[in-house]
Amino acid sequence: MNQRPGNQLFDAYFTARDMREVFCDQGRVQAMLDFEAALARAEARVGLIPTSAVAPIQAACSAGLYDFAALGEAIATAGNSAIPLVKALGKQIAAQNAEAERYVHLGATSQDVMDSGLVLQLRGALALIESDLAQLGQTLATQAERYVATPLAGRTWLQHATPVTLGMKIAGWLGAVTRSRQRLAELKPRLLVLQFGGASGTLAALGEQAMPIAQALAEELQLTLPEQPWHTQRDRVVEFGAVLGLIAGSLGKLGRDVSLLMQTEAAEVFEPSAPGKGGSSTMPHKRNPVGAAVLIGAATRVPGLLSTLFSAMPQEHERSLGLWHAEWETLPEICCLVSGSLQQALLITQGLEVDAGRMAHNLDLTQGLVLAEAVSIVLAQRVGRDTAHHLLERCCKRAVAEQRHLRAVLGDELQVTAELSAAELDHLLDPAHYLGQAQTWVERAVAEHSALTA
Repeated sequence: MNQRPGNQLFDAYFTARDMREVFCDQGRVQAMLDFEAALARAEARVGLIPTSAVAPIQAACSAGLYDFAALGEAIATAGNSAIPLVKALGKQIAAQNAEAERYVHLGATSQDVMDSGLVLQLRGALALIESDLAQLGQTLATQAERYVATPLAGRTWLQHATPVTLGMKIAGWLGAVTRSRQRLAELKPRLLVLQFGGASGTLAALGEQAMPIAQALAEELQLTLPEQPWHTQRDRVVEFGAVLGLIAGSLGKLGRDVSLLMQTEAAEVFEPSAPGKGGSSTMPHKRNPVGAAVLIGAATRVPGLLSTLFSAMPQEHERSLGLWHAEWETLPEICCLVSGSLQQALLITQGLEVDAGRMAHNLDLTQGLVLAEAVSIVLAQRVGRDTAHHLLERCCKRAVAEQRHLRAVLGDELQVTAELSAAELDHLLDPAHYLGQAQTWVERAVAEHSALTA
């Protein structure tokens, strides 16, 4: 059986296929070749090279023509991927048109090829991430509205607090997604720019034609021409990595919430089930949160990778030794991890299984204690804050000690019944009547999402 070398066992779990294609060897090489083809077109437009040289150069700028294994071996000696690729490109062109070979890569340097190629890859990655985030946002908006009034226990320090709604919790996830979409839109003009500076950033080899060629090259690649080359100013790519880190963290929060709600003791919300999904090799009854595991795993791994990008920012002079090299696999890996997390988040949220009955059951596990605040707030308006607080505290302790429902204990307390009727107590101890602004938060989160999508 033929098998490609490499680590592929976990790719389908942690990485979206489309994103892996962006950053596979084929994607990386093709992006660099796209730069070379565009450079030839730009230089022909300005008149630096003959128009007749463009077609032979473009014809050779197809990744399928090159031996990636041989390129990999050559990189180990050359120190970057552009040097052996440009040599191979020259040979490919010369075999068809020796005259055209003279004009390939004219005025450019290896880092121009690699960084501009990277930007082309990041443009593809950004499109995938934006699409998935928009889809995830719409799914979360729909689910938040669906469960806007479905009460469940709020939990602080992992203990029952006052009631919230599932819709409000989902709206929290939605808000984070919306903000990430806003951040990506804001950084896009800074990220999608050409890198073209020649040997050390001056483009001296191109003389007076440097700026016209640079502008034409940016247009050919549909990138913006920045104020200057950015060989060792890495804030653009690090900013993108940082926003991806925020996305990974926000999705990790979603995964953490879902996994906790799936715990046997809670059993309120579940990932969608499927044959063979979430099982155990030894325990037939298990239903593990395998999608949430990817979200939490990515949120755990990405910060370490991101620290590499930040650590690599103080690059030396006009081209870095080692720090630039540290980026090459780091940023693509962050993109891949975030893509896999987004795919799993979509699967989880689109098929979310909700047990509202279990939520109601769990809300009553403390026999009314989660609504002690509701009673205390109303009672405070009639007997004073301190009196109400101490009275409710005493009643809660009695309810726990006697293993009785708080409603029954309050009904026996004359200081309470003198101020609150039975109907008032019933109302105050109904979770559905103590949800505060939960619906408003959902409406606002959905409105912000909709405004961004419109």
